[in-house]
Amino acid sequence: MSHTIMDSPVGPLTLVAAGGALTGLYMDRQRYRPSEETFGDRDDEPFAGAIRQLEEYFAGERTDFDLDLAPRGTPFQRTVWAALREIPYGETVSYGELAGLIGRPGSARAVGAANGRNPIGIIVPCHRVVGSTGDLTGYGGGLDRKRHLLDFERRAAVMSG
Repeated sequence: MSHTIMDSPVGPLTLVAAGGALTGLYMDRQRYRPSEETFGDRDDEPFAGAIRQLEEYFAGERTDFDLDLAPRGTPFQRTVWAALREIPYGETVSYGELAGLIGRPGSARAVGAANGRNPIGIIVPCHRVVGSTGDLTGYGGGLDRKRHLLDFERRAAVMSG
């Protein structure tokens, strides 16, 4: 395990990797953020590609990521996290819609709980999930960050389209 920290428009991001795959991307003051002792030694070198792709994302030049990911969670959580990666850039779905996408209609609350435990924020875009009325609900990094990311993606999508 190793980690690095990068600056971003939403504050410092801690990237964690094991065996060449990204296992975590955490914001400061994030709900469910693991203890820093679990992140391993600081080593910036293995993260050059992830940092470059995140910088491109925040510059409005990248809409999806091409990185080896290894999020740790239950099979259900990993199913939800995989579905999150299918939500198009600049768009949102409700928790109920996401539950339907994974073939589990009626499990919106369980989907919400799994979404909240997403260990690889931004790259696995849990910020793109909203309440059934379109309202911003829950986000491990805080609603202000969720609003910032969604507004940023919408503006960038309009400018590129």
